Amino acid sequence: MKLNKRLISIGLGMAVIVLSSFSYGVAQTDDTAEILTVSTKERRSIEIVIKDYLLANPSIIRDAMQALEIQEKRQAAERAAESMKSFKQAIFEDKDSPVVGNPKGDVSVVVFFDYNCGYCKQTLPALSGIIANDPSLRVVYKEFPNLGATSQVAAQAALAAARQGKYAEFHDELMKSESADEASVKNISDRLGLNYKTLKKDMADPALNEALMRNLNLAEALGIGGTPSYIVGDQIVPGAIDAASLERLISNVRAEQLKSKPDNSTGGAK
Repeated sequence: MKLNKRLISIGLGMAVIVLSSFSYGVAQTDDTAEILTVSTKERRSIEIVIKDYLLANPSIIRDAMQALEIQEKRQAAERAAESMKSFKQAIFEDKDSPVVGNPKGDVSVVVFFDYNCGYCKQTLPALSGIIANDPSLRVVYKEFPNLGATSQVAAQAALAAARQGKYAEFHDELMKSESADEASVKNISDRLGLNYKTLKKDMADPALNEALMRNLNLAEALGIGGTPSYIVGDQIVPGAIDAASLERLISNVRAEQLKSKPDNSTGGAK
């Protein structure tokens, strides 16, 4: 079957649209309008061209999907970077987000987590060791109860414990517990010597739920959908990472900060 150049051009354009539609809606342009208005006979001829081409070159579909995946990741990273700028205050300075370590540290690590998240339980306790060995580290905890009602209770309890000056201890104990639920909250409260009646009263404070909702909205804005997720400097790190990897990220941020400082070796202001 011999086709003219116009049909071949339309066919290739249609193939691009078909491949692109795997991940994106296609806006109608003059070219696509022409494709949509070809005759039934022409369309069938074009479909044969596309089918034969794809059967002869099946790797093009894989290559196109890989290219689309790379493009999606790049666009997601760009959106996250823009969101980081827009929500910098909410990320690092929310008054209701507990801070441990050095409140004036040179590097901030922000952690979104859930007390019932298995990966959080495995990896977050290592933070305590990093904090103990790094006096210049600032850690911001973002309670992110996305695994159900008991996670909500645990997050409320941890924020309520902060009002009694026991957030870090309460947080660590909840992370060690097999399940984070009301029974665990009561047991941990008793062990740490908290006023449980006050704790329960504070847990019911609407302000705590507002703080948790801000965390949920912030996570959505940043494209964070699971736990644990970290922000180190201006980089979002989804998923669990080991202590050594986290320490490397912290060191990298410090190195970048050092590069950006003015050179005072020539007698500049100190």
